[in-house]
Amino acid sequence: MTTRDLTGLLARNEPDAYAERSFQDRLYVTLYGAIGWPWLLKSLYGGTKAEKARLLVRLGLPDDALPHLGSWKADTWLLHQIVDHIATNRPAHIVELGCGATSLVIARALDLHGDGMLHSYDQHRDFVDITRGWLADYGLHAQMHHAPLVSAPDGWPACWYDLSKLPASIDMLIIDGPSWSIHPFVRGAAEILFPRLSPGALILLDDALRPGERAIARRWKKTWPDIEFRLDKRGTKGTLIGIKSRDRN
Repeated sequence: MTTRDLTGLLARNEPDAYAERSFQDRLYVTLYGAIGWPWLLKSLYGGTKAEKARLLVRLGLPDDALPHLGSWKADTWLLHQIVDHIATNRPAHIVELGCGATSLVIARALDLHGDGMLHSYDQHRDFVDITRGWLADYGLHAQMHHAPLVSAPDGWPACWYDLSKLPASIDMLIIDGPSWSIHPFVRGAAEILFPRLSPGALILLDDALRPGERAIARRWKKTWPDIEFRLDKRGTKGTLIGIKSRDRN
């Protein structure tokens, strides 16, 4: 299944690091899957056709440029917010965790608004290669990186990306991976990138209405007082929005 195809409720098979999860990690997935199924079902809806069409018009992309949205792909509300922020703030370096539809939207928005660069990471090498080709079809470029899953850092469970060639300063961080089917708290380890955030940088955590992401948000709020977090319930999946303080001290 490619980034242009329909996506289902369950994630695709993961690399070896995923298969080596502990019994406790698997139990968490089972329990949170049982609790969170209403949010998972709701996430299959990616927004209206009208909102998708409006997004494509503002980006100057053809009607068939984007696939069916929702499920593992971002919904139209989040994509519009990403474009709004890029158009207004002109970020120089955007880091994206989990490539796909967002990659095309970000790269096109950067092409239209300033000369920033997208640095995108995904654990699936074929997704990375396909997305790179997808962008090239529209004359777009991004720094696309294969980031295998390794043991998670800083006390977080399960796995995390083996990230390389990160920009020294990040102006916008979009967290849309890895999948909850690895562990409901798997995206919490994204906080290792927070020290690289520039003053005023924006964080967007997708799927923020799910129980696992709500638990991550509570921990982040306690650990990072210099970042103001709020939950935006608009869209089909919710977004945790974080803004790094502009105070350098």
